[in-house]
Amino acid sequence: RESGKAATAKSYMWVARTVKQCPQQIILYAYSKTRSGTFAQKLYQNFTGILQCDGYAGYNLLANSVTRVGCWAHVRRKFYDAAQVNGKTVASVPLTLIDEMFAHERQWQHFSPRVRRRRRRSQIRKLLKRFWKWIASAQVLPKSRLGKTITYAVDQRPTLDRLINIGMMDWSNNASERNMKRLVIGRKNWLFSTSPAGARSTAIWLTLIESAKANGIDPRAYITYLLKELPQQPDFADPAQLAVYLPWHYPGAWHQNKKTTDKHQAKNAA
Repeated sequence: RESGKAATAKSYMWVARTVKQCPQQIILYAYSKTRSGTFAQKLYQNFTGILQCDGYAGYNLLANSVTRVGCWAHVRRKFYDAAQVNGKTVASVPLTLIDEMFAHERQWQHFSPRVRRRRRRSQIRKLLKRFWKWIASAQVLPKSRLGKTITYAVDQRPTLDRLINIGMMDWSNNASERNMKRLVIGRKNWLFSTSPAGARSTAIWLTLIESAKANGIDPRAYITYLLKELPQQPDFADPAQLAVYLPWHYPGAWHQNKKTTDKHQAKNAA
């Protein structure tokens, strides 16, 4: 029931999150009536740093202060789909190489960024060279499913190769994909949102619930805590007054223990 749009028209929910290596986990849901890159500009306004995303062209509008890195899960998915059409033998080499990359990453997922960077440079770099060598020598029709997949990979190569030197980032943005799946599954029970205000409310609730879970907090207990404590604040509380209620300040949040555990694991891995 959005003004100016038919009932069958689509609106969108965006999700952004901190990397899993960050001790303070934030998962932000944002509603938009459009999938346009202009909303990506709004969402990442004033953001400086590294953004991991797929090859969606809307991200091309982001400022130069944002460094983009790619997602190998999206590349793998396209090769897998192409294999179902073109035959598994044709796409077996790139799929095998990507699977080897992910096998290494699963072993290193709890290592520090410094250790992960060193491991990637010493072990995954060799797999990347073989992958791109296969891409360069592949003889397929450009308009075929596999041809389009190869084009996608080549277009994304600069962002994909950057991951070698950025140990803070995972090899894919599957964490964000899983957060979006929570919305998709829940939507079947909630019967969608019937107004933009309802969609924005859904975004707020999901942000609170998923951020709490990401910090090892029972979301029900966290929301109960907020409902009891926040009314004690003035009507127009400033950000500093509200910041103390963020998930990592909640009693029992796991980020401190997790940080200590990760440091110990990284030290052993080194």
